[in-house]
Formats: sequence, structure tokens, C-alpha cells
Amino acid sequence: MEAELTTLCYIEKDGKYLMLHRTKKQNDPSQDFWMGVGGHFEHGESPDECVVREVKEETGLALTDYHLRGIVSFSEGDWYEYMFLYSADGFTGEIIECNEGDLLWVEKNRAVNELTSWEGDKIFLRLMQEEHPFFSLKLHYENRKLKYAVLDGKEIPV
Repeated sequence: MEAELTTLCYIEKDGKYLMLHRTKKQNDPSQDFWMGVGGHFEHGESPDECVVREVKEETGLALTDYHLRGIVSFSEGDWYEYMFLYSADGFTGEIIECNEGDLLWVEKNRAVNELTSWEGDKIFLRLMQEEHPFFSLKLHYENRKLKYAVLDGKEIPV
């Protein structure tokens, strides 16, 4: 099976992340979870082109300053995804209604520690908060539960 290619961006402002509470899509594996914004590559897109387009489509914001923070690989069964993880602190425009859920500015600590999200998301959010240098993170799930994580080639506790 071919791996999916995606981007995810955490937009930062005043000590908060713009978070998407996924509540509106049918059959969404991330239903009721909180996460950044992003999505799947279109044919021929680079990671930068994908993140800029996806952020604009989902939020109405045009990124002006963004940074690739790491590459996260996910696996479960025969499903594989490679996600390019970004943070952004420069943008223009006004937030629009998102057809995938509700957008809300959330304190960074609350985003990491309190909101319902995938177990692996909490790992890479902590890495971003700690200003960890560019990283490679592998997350393996079984039955939607994180079984192991490998950061820059070394297994870490989950």
C-alpha cells in the first residue's frame, strides 16, 4: 500500500495555537479530536505548497512566516502516512468557518496537556514547545492506541 503524504501546521499567536476541533466530517478517524490544520498533498505539490494551501482553505489565513519542524511517520496495520509538521507565527487574513470542525485559539499548555488528541500528537507538540531541533518521529498504533514511538532513531517511552 502506498503511503499517504500530509502536512500539519500549528499556527501560533500570543502563546496560543490555533486548534481545529474535528466535529463536522463524516467517518472522520479523528472525530472529536483537537489538532492543528493541514491535509493531503495534491499532485505535484511540495510540502511548503501543501501547507500554505491547506491552511488557507481551512482557516482563511495566508501564511507569511512558517517553519518545517519535523517529519512524523505514522503506521497501523497496512496504513502508512508521512506528515510534514510545521509551526507558523506569521499570517495575514481573517479566520473563516472551517468545514471540518471549529477553530479556536488555545493556550499552548492546554493544547498539549488537556485537549483530546491522538497520543502521538502530544509527543510532537511537546517537542515543538521545547524548541526541539528538526526531528524525525515514528509513531506506531495498534487499534488506535500508540504502541511505540521512535524519536531520531531511538525508541522513547509512550
